[in-house]
Order: sequence, then C-alpha cells, then structure tokens
Amino acid sequence: MRPRLLLLLLLSPLLAFAQPAAPLSPVSYEFSFENAAHHEVQVRVVLPADAGGAPLRMVMPRASPGRYALHEFAKNVYDVRAITLRLDTLPLRVPDPYGWEIDVRPGQPTWFDYTVFADRADGTYAAVDPERAHLNLPAILAYAPALAGRPARVRFRLPPGADWQVATQLRPEADGWLSAPNLQYLMDSPVLIGKLTRRQWTQGGQQIEIALLHRGTEAEADSLAARTQRITRAAEAVWGALPRFDYGRYTFLADYLPTAIGDGMEHRNSTMVPLNKPLSGAQLDHLGTISHEFFHAWNVERLRPADLEPFDFQRANMSDLLWFAEGFTMYYGDLVMRRAGLSSDDDDYREAAQLINQSHLPGARRSSPIEMSRQAPFVDAARSVDPTNRLNTYVSYYTLGGATALALDLQLRARDHSLDEVMRRLWHTNGQFQSADFAPQKPYTLADVQRAIGEVAGDTAFAGQFTRRHITGHEPHDWPALLATVGLDLAPAAPGKAWLGSGPLDFGPTGATLVGSPLRGGPLYNKGLDRGDRIERVGKRRIRSEADFTKALKGWRPYQSVTLVVSQRGLPARPVLVAPTDNPARRVVALPDATENQKATRRRWLTGR
Repeated sequence: MRPRLLLLLLLSPLLAFAQPAAPLSPVSYEFSFENAAHHEVQVRVVLPADAGGAPLRMVMPRASPGRYALHEFAKNVYDVRAITLRLDTLPLRVPDPYGWEIDVRPGQPTWFDYTVFADRADGTYAAVDPERAHLNLPAILAYAPALAGRPARVRFRLPPGADWQVATQLRPEADGWLSAPNLQYLMDSPVLIGKLTRRQWTQGGQQIEIALLHRGTEAEADSLAARTQRITRAAEAVWGALPRFDYGRYTFLADYLPTAIGDGMEHRNSTMVPLNKPLSGAQLDHLGTISHEFFHAWNVERLRPADLEPFDFQRANMSDLLWFAEGFTMYYGDLVMRRAGLSSDDDDYREAAQLINQSHLPGARRSSPIEMSRQAPFVDAARSVDPTNRLNTYVSYYTLGGATALALDLQLRARDHSLDEVMRRLWHTNGQFQSADFAPQKPYTLADVQRAIGEVAGDTAFAGQFTRRHITGHEPHDWPALLATVGLDLAPAAPGKAWLGSGPLDFGPTGATLVGSPLRGGPLYNKGLDRGDRIERVGKRRIRSEADFTKALKGWRPYQSVTLVVSQRGLPARPVLVAPTDNPARRVVALPDATENQKATRRRWLTGR
C-alpha cells in the first residue's frame, strides 16, 4: 500500500469527525393583518423539524430591550394553538401566565399560531390599524428559549391593495424574507409598515435613512431629513466616527400619525421615534428625540453596560450604569442639537438649569446616581396602583446622570480637556469591539468609566474623587463655581414669588387637592400636609381653579405668613398658618463681566469647536 493512501485511510475517521456540523434550521415568523381595523395581528411561528424532542416551551417576553420594567406582553395574546403540517392539533399546557408547552412530534415541523391585540404606538408596545403596523417585536413575538441561538426568518403578509412598505433593520434576503442571526437581534429590531415616505443620505460610507409615516407634505419630509442629517453629523463629530452599522445602514422609524405616543426607543441599527404631532407643529420636540436616540447608536447599543448583557426577556433588567447610558445621552442629546445649529445658547442654558434644579431635589441628597439607576425597573414605564414617595426619594437617572455629565464636562474643560474625549476614549477601549453574533465584546463597568476620566484628565486621583463623591456618593456639585468656568451663573427663576412646595395639585370646585406628597422641607411639608389633603382657601380667596390659586398667592411675598383653610383626609376644615418661601428653582444666565477666556471656553463647549 502506498504511504499516501495509508495516511488517508488512517486520517479518514478524524477528517469525518472534524467536518462542520450541519447548520441548524431557522425559526420562521409570519405576520398578517386581516383584522387590522380591530388592532389584531396574526402570528405564525414555524418551529423546524429539528427543534428537538417534546415538550417544547414557548413563551412571550416579559421585558423589552431599552426598557427595564416588566410589561407582561402575554396579556394581549389569545387564540393560541399548535398544529402539524397535516393540520393535526397538538395539546397545549399552560404552566404559567407567560407561556405554553407543546408536545412536538420529532422530525416534524410545528406551527404555533396566535393573535395579538396591539393598540399602543410607542417604543415599547405595538399598534395595528388600517393605516399602519407599528411593531416592537417583544410585544408580539412568542419564542422558544431552547431555540434562542438559532437564526430567524421573518415575513409580513401585507394587506392587498394597501400600498404598504416595510422598514426595519432586519436583513433583507433574496427570497423576500427578512433575517436575524439570533433571537437577541430579532427582538431588538422594530418594524414600521405603512405608506412610508423615505429619505436617505450617505455618511461615512454608510446609508442613513428616515422611514416616515405622516400626513404632511413632501417639503416637510425634506426639512425633517435635512435637520436630521445635521444631527447625525454633529453626533459623529463627538465620537470621531460613525459606528459600523450592520449591513451598512441605520434607519429612523418615524411614526408621526395622530394616534402615536411621543416616545423614543433606541436599537442597534435603528430607532423608533413616534410622535403624535404633525411635522409642521412638532418643532424641537421630535428633533430632540432624534438627537438623543441617535446618540444611543454608540452609547448603550455598542458601548454597553456589562450588567445589561445579555438582555433577559423574562425578568426585570437592573443596571448600576443607567446614569451614564441614559443620563450622559440626555446631556449630549441637547448639546448635539446646539452643535448642529438647531437650538440656541439660551435653549442650552434652559436645559442646563433643568438638570441643575433636579440635582437639588430631596432624592438627589439621599441617593447616588448608581442607586437611582437601580430604580429603573420600578419607574421605566412601570405600572403600580399603590402610592409612592418618589417626589422626595427619587430623581430620574436621566436628569441626575445628565447633571453628572454637565458637572464633569465643566470640570474637565477647566483642565483644558472635555467630556467628548472621555466618550471617545471609552469608545476606543470598549465600544468599537463587536462580536460575530452582533453583541459587544467588551461591555464596560464603572471601573472602565473612572479609568477613562483619569486618563483624559491625566489625574487618576481626580477621577477617583469624582466617582466617590458624585457617582457612588451623592455629594452636591458646586454649581456656581462650575458655571463660572464658562462665564455663566445661577439666578432665581421666579424672584419675589411665594412658593409653598406643594407638588402637583388637582383643582376642583371644593379646592386644590395635593396629588402626591409635598416637597420635603417645603412650607406645606413642614406643616404636616400630605397627599389627599385639600386647600379650600388661601387667605380670604376660595380656591376653585388653578387661576384662583395663582391669584391668591400673587398677593403674598416670600416669608410673609398666609392662612390656608385645609381639609385633611375628610376631617373638618381648619386654618393652617404657613409662611411661603422663595422658589428654589434657578435659571442659568451669562455673567455680564465674563472674561474672554471664559467666553472662549463656553464657545468650545457649546459648538464643539
């Protein structure tokens, strides 16, 4: 026997063993809209023949990427059945409220059919009607956890004659289907279907497009596209380059129909930006959302917190880092608008004042940005029926994180550096590295953020101190000193006006009722008034409306006592002597004697140049 033939015979078992495994069959999803007038979408999940032995568990998501609370999407699912290709009905077991068990037949495909009621067009849910299908897939898509790693194929059966088009970040295939590499990617891929107006442009060698549902004019769509392009270029300038979008495309899914709900939800290569206003009247509302969500293409989608990876569709997802992922994005969403020339210096001052005022609320004095981030499962579009004391215990991680970003940026600029440099450094160390399955290779931790701050500042002690005082701690910032570095200052927002610290009020014919707890430390709080108490009179004026309340307080000055007639929880009304104080809210103003150096630093901050 020739040596080469002998070698081949000896190697043949090893070569056979080393052959790559046959690719797993994809899971297919088909959607149809026969009853769109009544907000129903029919879904068929085709489970492949190699799905494994019985039983197979199917579940509805309980959480959705970009949201951190539970939403229990199974509540809108009905008419569930499992059938074989021979139309044999398979028994279903319901072990819990979220899913089903199917005794699939080995070697045979299975159809899992159901109907979803969908009538909320925002970033979390779905809406179907004769004019469109607005689909956040976790709200409508059942899945088999055992098959989560398999590729997925998606097809939409559009109503005949509806002239609908499909916009999504899913990959179009030659046979008309759309595909996703795995379940995580599929669930993170919203879809907008209808008579779309589309605009696109090339930026950084990639395509950016707007798929727009609206009832306006072509000129309005052109204007939206032109302004959005200014935003995308200003955002790119912060980071130094665009992300590498999967399949070379990023899509804004803009649902501006009257039944949409104002929202924004980021995704890896797209964002859903619904708004219930026409383009002619939306003005800065929609542009601010577009700016915020596009910034997320870097910060949170690719530069991603380690404690959000991988996203779990079956539980609330808690993160210590939302102050950075959402709060820093909120800060930059407004700043990018200014740098794009779509807002003014005064607009940015107002946004800065909002962040500063929020950082002075009682909650910010008792909990750190990290602790506020952990509250997201209870506040991020979460629902509960029992009252909370959030006015005095909580400040949004958006605004508290935004205030942290503002304070850090100003401190870095006083050192001839900027927060832009920190973001770019984190991008180069953590964000730009993506794995083959479209997930971040190096999600970041708090230590990574602190390290980037120290490297940019050239001072690791500064970075450690800032982290301990203002991120893991809740020490207030010295805002007058920080603002002075860019020639700005704080001034009273409502000078000379009496303030009671009431919180929201519900006005009616019998008085003004406190909707929630009054602000801790305010005049009403210090007098023992609380949720449900009713102010019937201020001085001699009976209160029946907000106008009555405003007029009554007009006659009083801070620290001048006023008698309120108050009914507390149904008890007989009684007089309470209260001394209003100055309103603690502040506005940001330019220093009239700012130096040229302060003005130059301010220009670099606001313009990015």
